[in-house]
Amino acid sequence: MELAVRLTDESGNQMKYMLMMHCPKTGYEQFGSWPKNDLKANIAFMIQIDKELRASGELVYAEGLASPHESKIVRAGNDGAPVIDSSCPESKEFLAGYLMVDVESAKRACEIAAIWSAAPGPGGLRLNMPIEVRRVMGGGGDELA
Repeated sequence: MELAVRLTDESGNQMKYMLMMHCPKTGYEQFGSWPKNDLKANIAFMIQIDKELRASGELVYAEGLASPHESKIVRAGNDGAPVIDSSCPESKEFLAGYLMVDVESAKRACEIAAIWSAAPGPGGLRLNMPIEVRRVMGGGGDELA
C-alpha cells in the first residue's frame, strides 16, 4: 500500500496540481511511426520522471491515455440512461496523459511541467509539448466563493 505525502501551504491547504499533456490530432499516429530507439528513449525519459517524482514524494498519480479513436462521448438520455456516441470527438488536440502532483507551490508544478514538456522526440530533439497546469480544488467550500 502506497502512502502519498500531503504537502500544504502556509495556510494548511493542499497544493495538488494536475499536469495535462496535450498532443495534436495526429499525435498518436506520429508517435507510433517513430524509430524504435526514439520510442525507447521517450519511454525511458517518462519512467525516469516517474521514479524521481515518486522518490521526492511529489507524485500522486500518472497515466498515459489510449488513442482518442477509442474514446466515447457519453450523455444522459431523457430517462437518465447513457447515450453513447462512439465516434472520435472533433478536436485539434487531445489529452495524451496526465500527472497529479502534490507540491509546495505552483512554481514547482510549473517546473515539473517544463521537465515533462522537454521529453525527447525523434532524433532526441525536445518535443516541447504543451503542458496545462491546473490546481486541484480541495473540496473546501470557500474555493468557489
